[in-house]
Formats: sequence, C-alpha cells, structure tokens
Amino acid sequence: MAIVNVSDQSFGNEVEGQGTVVVDFWAPWCGPCKMLAPILEELSTELGDGVKIAKLNVDENPETASRFGVMSIPTLIFFKDGQPVDKVVGLNSKDSLKNIVAKHQ
Repeated sequence: MAIVNVSDQSFGNEVEGQGTVVVDFWAPWCGPCKMLAPILEELSTELGDGVKIAKLNVDENPETASRFGVMSIPTLIFFKDGQPVDKVVGLNSKDSLKNIVAKHQ
C-alpha cells in the first residue's frame, strides 16, 4: 500500500478506521525524519496491504500532533482499529518497526 499524507482534517478518515495504521509524525527540516523515510518506504512495500502508513507534517498540522502528545520527531504511533496501541520516538530499524507492527496485527 502506498504511503499517504494526512492532515489535521483528513486524519480521522485515514487513520481512525479499521486495521493497522502507522503514523509518522515528521517535519521537512528534521534529519532523522529524512533518514526514516526510506525505511518506511521499504516497510510499506514489504507489508503490502496489511498495514497503512501515513505521514503527518507536524509544522502544518499542529492540532493532531498536540492531541497525541508528540513532543519530539520523528515519532511513530501505531493504531489498531482507530486506537493508538504503541509509540516509538526517534529513528528505529526496519526490523524493530516490523516487530512492533506484527504485535498489533
């Protein structure tokens, strides 16, 4: 499944539905966020339709970032059927992210 960009307005429709969704809270000026992007692309390819990956630019969408207590970026929040079930802050390996996703599928 392709990675989708979400905003404060589209967050509910894109993330808070059925299934597993990984939301990447990021900003264009963030170095670790740029390093995480290709890892998420690989993860998206490997996991296929089993998991949706969404990216939310915290500079352009402060309401959602604040709502979920995002204080540092990159932050990944894992949602299962619309509810946050896990959270990691900082750059993580693809394998560690795959393990977290597997816990919640």
